[in-house]
Amino acid sequence: MSETIYYHFSDLESIDPTPFIAEHALLKQFNNSTHDERSKLIQALFAKAEQVTIYPPLYLSRGWEVELGRKVMINLGVSILGGAPIRIGDHSLIGPHVQIISVSHPVDPTERQQYAFTAKPVRIGSNVWIGAGAIICPGVCIGDHSVVGAGAVVTRDVPRCTLVGGNPARIIRTLKEPDPATLYLDSQ
Repeated sequence: MSETIYYHFSDLESIDPTPFIAEHALLKQFNNSTHDERSKLIQALFAKAEQVTIYPPLYLSRGWEVELGRKVMINLGVSILGGAPIRIGDHSLIGPHVQIISVSHPVDPTERQQYAFTAKPVRIGSNVWIGAGAIICPGVCIGDHSVVGAGAVVTRDVPRCTLVGGNPARIIRTLKEPDPATLYLDSQ
């Protein structure tokens, strides 16, 4: 999908902790808020979030790199770890305890001593359903109208209109292309 971003240990020493401290405080407030209070906090936690529903608790790091499309629904216990941009398309559903992770560590032992971590962007298309407990790994792109089965570990791109499942996630079947006339009727 995209190029790897390398974060050196020296980069971490020079990072201003202020945005992380502010994010932590907002997240704590969000996870202890009422339904009415959450919509304002969602706007502050993410780079972009329009008519989004999120059920706490939410675990988030670097929300300023995360863009949520219109009418995204994120269920309880979801973890989103930035480091590279993460984009979730309109009308997508994220099941409980899903992990969306854009960061990792080098596999090579020599590189692992050099770099604190690496990051690759994650893109989840529109009208995607990610089942409970699934893990979306760094660098993955999930095409529009696809479904990721519960507990799947997605390590590779998923084509549009595709059902995947398992560890590692494999294609189970191709889904019927939706009728554009019936999609997003609530958006008109």
